[in-house]
Amino acid sequence: MDEASGTDEDARAFTDRLRREAGGSVAYERLAVSADPEELAGVLTEPGQPLWARELAAFRLGCAGDRRAFEALVLLLNHRDPERCVPAARALARLGDPRTARAAAALATNPLRTAYALQPVRLLTELRAPESAPALIRTLAPLLTPDGPHPRVALACVEGLGRLGDPRARPVLEAALTRPELHAAASRALRLLAEAAAG
Repeated sequence: MDEASGTDEDARAFTDRLRREAGGSVAYERLAVSADPEELAGVLTEPGQPLWARELAAFRLGCAGDRRAFEALVLLLNHRDPERCVPAARALARLGDPRTARAAAALATNPLRTAYALQPVRLLTELRAPESAPALIRTLAPLLTPDGPHPRVALACVEGLGRLGDPRARPVLEAALTRPELHAAASRALRLLAEAAAG
């Protein structure tokens, strides 16, 4: 894996998982070192390719800035398995495709998929796109109900809104102050908003 795969530990976990899924096959070893973008892109379009092969090809193409990986990476970003979402988000952040923020916003704000919205929320924060703050506000608001579902997603929204520094986030962050598990993060986020407004 290259430097785009994140930390050494992230890279090892990613390669070890895919190697296990591939059963240590020769096909895995070939794809892992292939320098041919056409071979990698072919994996995304050829029928009958296993998921591990599609994930590896999409990740490598995405990190290389090849937009043919976009659709596959978005599908992986929306996967139920968090292990697949993390590398997909990383590759999408490096892909540079203008559709990425819209796709991440659609996934984050889908109320039927909120349980799987952690990586789309983090990706939106990293992208700092026009869609980012509105999507995080919209995702966070329904999570501030008394039963408080999906606390990790809510926390990621609060932290992301602080980093984005968008003043439109103030009402929802003030509402988050009432939640004990979000209070500290919401306080920090509101402080960052004030600093952004002053600066």
